[in-house]
Amino acid sequence: MTQLLSTPPQLDRSVALFLDYDGTLSPLQDDPDAVFLEPGMDTVLARLSSILDGAVAILSGRDLSDLSKRVPHSLWRFGNHGLRAASPGTPAGEVVAPAPADLLADMMAIVSAYDGVRLEEKGPVLAVHYRAAPDRGAMLTEKLGDVISGYTDYSLQSGKMVLEAKPSGANKGVCLRRAMETEPFAGRTPVMIGDDRTDEDAFGMARQLGGWAVKVGPGETQAGYRLESHRDVAAFLIQALETS
Repeated sequence: MTQLLSTPPQLDRSVALFLDYDGTLSPLQDDPDAVFLEPGMDTVLARLSSILDGAVAILSGRDLSDLSKRVPHSLWRFGNHGLRAASPGTPAGEVVAPAPADLLADMMAIVSAYDGVRLEEKGPVLAVHYRAAPDRGAMLTEKLGDVISGYTDYSLQSGKMVLEAKPSGANKGVCLRRAMETEPFAGRTPVMIGDDRTDEDAFGMARQLGGWAVKVGPGETQAGYRLESHRDVAAFLIQALETS
């Protein structure tokens, strides 16, 4: 049963705003390459960043290079679950080492056996998408878990029709904490908005640092507030502009 959570309070000028991308600012799609911001949202985000003195960031599991093709470069962007960062005005930030070749080969051998399943390389993070083959989730979880157990620095995290092999440093909560220690985020109240399990670490960290979090869509969560869809997120952000 989904927790009953209230709608979030109005944003004010004291917050540092962190936003997931897929399922939060844009609808989920079978093909991740087909996911883009809704028309006009780039302007909304840019205006919010200006009002908040630059303290708006997109915090996504997407590879930073890919994320930077989909959101304004005037924003802070944290990709690869926080392993890569780009400041406003820069295209993609620093490069990080890829996943171990043996791990990639082992996971590809599993994925290639199933129709409708695809592997996405995101630097050191490897994502297995099975939205087009939802009945394969349990089997993929078991087989990928067995493989990843042989790599001490990696763990398997499940999301919405995706399984991700992540190194230990790939954590949105850690990323949010580090961001809050630096300008332009330091001294502000952190607010995290996201829709998936990978956002829960950031939800918990935002609350630990005296802020609050918003879960998008159904499901159990650490967040204290809920919005039903990416459209409600858009309306919430637009309302913040209108009342600022």
